[in-house]
Amino acid sequence: MNKKIVKVGNIACGAPELFLVSGPCVIEDESTMMRTAEKLREVSERVNIPVIFKSSFMKDNRSSLDYYIGPGLDEGLKMLQKIKEQFGFPVLSDVHYPDQCAAAAEVLDVIQIPAYLCMQTTLIVAAAKTGKVVNIKHGQFLAPENMAKPAQKCVDSGNDRIILTERGYTFGYNDLIVDPRSFYHMNRTGFPVVFDITHSIRKYGIPSADAKGGAREFIPVLSRAGVAAGVDGVFIETHPEPAKALCDAASQLCVYDLEEFLKPILELHAVEVKYRGEF
Repeated sequence: MNKKIVKVGNIACGAPELFLVSGPCVIEDESTMMRTAEKLREVSERVNIPVIFKSSFMKDNRSSLDYYIGPGLDEGLKMLQKIKEQFGFPVLSDVHYPDQCAAAAEVLDVIQIPAYLCMQTTLIVAAAKTGKVVNIKHGQFLAPENMAKPAQKCVDSGNDRIILTERGYTFGYNDLIVDPRSFYHMNRTGFPVVFDITHSIRKYGIPSADAKGGAREFIPVLSRAGVAAGVDGVFIETHPEPAKALCDAASQLCVYDLEEFLKPILELHAVEVKYRGEF
């Protein structure tokens, strides 16, 4: 099946080359953001993987009012613009409300629809009408083949520049399970598919600073499963000091460990591309 190529800056999402979506879960202080971006640029150059820089200006789905939600739209976009200009990355962040889309589109290369909101018609239409690439994250409650529905809403709004991202299912209470069949179903939509590895190991309801809030031991096996199943990109949230991160501290990968983590994934991806071309 032919897959649509979606251009994000100079990155051809859906082409044989694997791409990476990475950055801190939520925008933090400037030092943290710049250290992460600088290391990501180094990793990108050293292992030859294109990077889309991701960080949320607002996390509106935290489980407590006590938790950090980010700097907000205006300050967050200023930070992403600075990273874009200084490091040359395309940038991605998520929107939660339709009235955020126009301002976000002035800076972002990719507008992301959060998993919980993937069926919100008004939000998807507003994002689509900006003309930007729209990354729709797969809702934890939705069968994978049904991701064709929010994608079609985007197409019907005049925008077929779509990426779909898998991030696990709620099969049990507070636990996410990655079903490899989802990669098959989502690939059949014809849009590029990304695997959000680090969000798929989160444990809902447990503070992200608690070591029990994520199951990092599953990151290697899940990453290999997704890449072997033919995803086009991997989504790995990174931070210079994950234990001190203000969001998802138990699941983010240390950015200084990223290069070694990516090497076997890239080797496996090369094998998968060769297999894909033979069958």
